[in-house]
Formats: sequence, C-alpha cells, structure tokens
Amino acid sequence: MKNQTILITGGTTGIGLATAQLLQAEGARVIVTGRNPETLAAARATLGAGAIVLASDSGSLADAQGLGGIIRQHTVKLDGVFLNAGIGQFGPIEAMTPKHFDDMFNVNVRGVYFQLQSLLELLANPSSVVLNASVVAQLGMPAASVYSATKAAVVSLGKSLAVELAPRGIRVNTLSPGPIATPIYNKLGFPAEAQKGFEDSMAAQSLLKRFGTAAEVAKLARFLLSADSNYIIGAEFLIDGGVRLT
Repeated sequence: MKNQTILITGGTTGIGLATAQLLQAEGARVIVTGRNPETLAAARATLGAGAIVLASDSGSLADAQGLGGIIRQHTVKLDGVFLNAGIGQFGPIEAMTPKHFDDMFNVNVRGVYFQLQSLLELLANPSSVVLNASVVAQLGMPAASVYSATKAAVVSLGKSLAVELAPRGIRVNTLSPGPIATPIYNKLGFPAEAQKGFEDSMAAQSLLKRFGTAAEVAKLARFLLSADSNYIIGAEFLIDGGVRLT
C-alpha cells in the first residue's frame, strides 16, 4: 500500500478506522470522513498528522455530492475508495417509520451512490472501490427489513457499477460482514439486558460462536483495495463467521 492514497468514508470508528490504521501502517496515505465531532477528534488523535480527517455526512445529499470537491483540495488522485459509512436501525415492521426508512436509505444507498459519482474524476486508472454491505442482504432476518433492503441494494450496485466502471480501470467489489464488534451495536437504543440478549443471539448464529473483529474485516478490505486483488472485480465477499449457513 506504499504511496497509495485511499479514502475511507465512515472512517472514524469501527471497521473504517481499523482499515485506516492497517493501511497507514503499510505506507498508505489515508483520508477518512465522519460526521460526529467527537469521533472525528478521536480519529485525528489516533491516526496522527499523516492522515486527513474530514467532516462529511453520508446522509446529506449535499455532502455526498460535494465530497469530490473537498477531497480535491487534498489530493489530485485516489488509488482506492472504501465506501464504508452506514447506519442500522432495527425493529419489527410496525415499529418502522418513514424517518427510519429515509435515514437508512439516505446513508446506506443514496450516500454511497452519489459519493462515488462525485469521486469519479479523482479515481486513478487503475484503482479500486470497495462497498461495505452486510450478510443480512443474503438472509431473512426479523426486525431488520429496511436495513437488509439497503444492504441488498449495495450488493446490487456493486455488480452493476463493476460492469459500468471497468472500462475506466476502476474495479468495484463488495464485502459483506456478519456480526462484527463495532460501535453500531451501542446505537440500537435497546435496554442493556435486551442488547445483551441480541448480541448473544447474533454470536450464537456464528459457526465460530463469536463476533468478528473490525481488524479482521480491515484485512479483507485491504486485500480488495490493493493490487493483490487485481483480477477480482464485481465480487461479493462474505466475512460472517458462517452465519449464513446456520
């Protein structure tokens, strides 16, 4: 990854931050985005002066469409982009509101699409784009209908855009994590006992009987962003501990 410039959206916590740290350790110049002032500050402290940490809200159409212009102030080209930012809100269909629906689709689908559109002129030939979806796109999971639909849309975008952008030398691939220990589980709004029950249930569905780690997903992201995966395009990689098989 030496001398590579890589952008990671949602790069201030969880999988995004772990990927930024791994790429940085291997010599890449990393640019990360986030929307929470506290996690932005923490990421700046963690990644140090060599990284560029920018405020950008993936759920804002203006921010998504303006991302390329902001990045252009810091670099003339990108060798890779990890469109990682995403949110999840869970509940049965009768509990879902139009706001839940719009919030998740705005961040997880619309944000991904228009961020990539805004970055096209910066992407080198060759370059790599990695989309972050979820194993729930392959499963029927109760209380996750809207979230699952957004991630299924991401998987579909990964295939269509791989075909469309290949002539420009841009490889597009998708990774789909299963239950990974990240801050998203602290934002579900469950009471402590209910959250523990939810997490225990998710871990039990894994053949490995545990959550994955952000560092484990980061290694897959690094592979897909690097020249090691030069002949891989339009693929979806599941990293789920076998959840899909149970």
